[in-house]
Amino acid sequence: MTGFLIYVLKSTLLLAVFDAFFLLVMRRNGWFRFNRITLLAGSAACLLLPLIPFRVNRATLYSTWLEPVVVAASDPAEPAVAATASGMSFSWQAFVLALYLLGALVALVFYLRSYGLMFRLLRRNPGERHDGYTLHLIDRVIPSFSWMRHIVINRDDYAHYPAILTHEQAHVRRGHSVDLLLASLLTVLQWFNPLVWICRSELKLLHEYEADDFVLKQGIDATQYQLLLVKKAVGEKRFLLANGFNHAQLKNRITMMQTTTKAAWKKLFLLLLLPLLAGTTLLLAERVTPVTDVIPSTDDPIVVSGESLPEPPPEEPVKYSLLEAKPRFQDGDAGQFSHWVNENLHYPQEAVKDSLQGRVTLQFTIEKDGSVTDVHVLRGCAPVLDEEAIRVVSQSPKWTPGYINGEPVRVVYNFPVLFQLTKKK
Repeated sequence: MTGFLIYVLKSTLLLAVFDAFFLLVMRRNGWFRFNRITLLAGSAACLLLPLIPFRVNRATLYSTWLEPVVVAASDPAEPAVAATASGMSFSWQAFVLALYLLGALVALVFYLRSYGLMFRLLRRNPGERHDGYTLHLIDRVIPSFSWMRHIVINRDDYAHYPAILTHEQAHVRRGHSVDLLLASLLTVLQWFNPLVWICRSELKLLHEYEADDFVLKQGIDATQYQLLLVKKAVGEKRFLLANGFNHAQLKNRITMMQTTTKAAWKKLFLLLLLPLLAGTTLLLAERVTPVTDVIPSTDDPIVVSGESLPEPPPEEPVKYSLLEAKPRFQDGDAGQFSHWVNENLHYPQEAVKDSLQGRVTLQFTIEKDGSVTDVHVLRGCAPVLDEEAIRVVSQSPKWTPGYINGEPVRVVYNFPVLFQLTKKK
């Protein structure tokens, strides 16, 4: 659960940087296909980059923001409430995840409803197959639109305005519906990110630019076509997953049709995006430091760092990043160990009574057989809290050891635990 939320956070920050750059620098430069590909490829890159493990030897936003184990306790003034180790850290993660999934579900239902209306319309009005598409002629007044290889047009519009059919054919030929489907899935995943919704609208506008450009290249008079756009500007907007002839940004479409110059040098602005995304990725990278340092995290907000120590201990410790396979706890990642600690750690009543709180940083070794040994305090805050943290970690079940070159090795971890009193509201 923690790993998924971290992925969402990283991808959100990367998408925010990319989308802001695109909207400020790349839009309305006349290179419709180039911008369309850039928007889709950049969004995909922002979703994939957080899956690649990057590690640096300094503190990063990732290592600074992620919290260690949080042990919650009641206020000393209310001794009747028993403190449990799993209370705070698990509950806020579960709440955030539930809120995220609820928002994603609402966005998904929003799109499914639109798709359902469109599918019902296509089913009730069987079309005629043409070269590369199926044409559905509708008797009632409806704005023309296309979806995949289906084109829906009002029968009167089909008879009197051939430019509308040409426009929708352009959407079909260029696969714009696939773009919209991918963009819609992205807005489901990133429903809370307003820039993602804005860029989805920008993508639809790029589709209209491309289709308009295709129509004009067929020899249709630009003035007459623009008048047709104005005439058809008001229409239903129920089919949100489709490309429609009556797209909202009418003024922008007419302006782009009147633009005759396309400065190719403006494409070079895209090169500025590379250091921006690279810098953001480094800020979100994991931190790898010598085992003697006290650091906040690596792959998980609880288990932070480690280095393999072959026997006998080498003069220079092997870096944690060189491990072929990291130690695993109960067939899970390091977050599984943090969950186990939360379930077994108890806030000492003596500490609650004396209002003691703070961070305890432990160090322990995972042996080649997976057992946990040499649990000791690197930095303590109070003896009673230090002892409780040592007690729980020392009782850890066996791990699956780490491996280098196919051989199990000893791995040393730094493990911070935050004891924090919560006051009654």
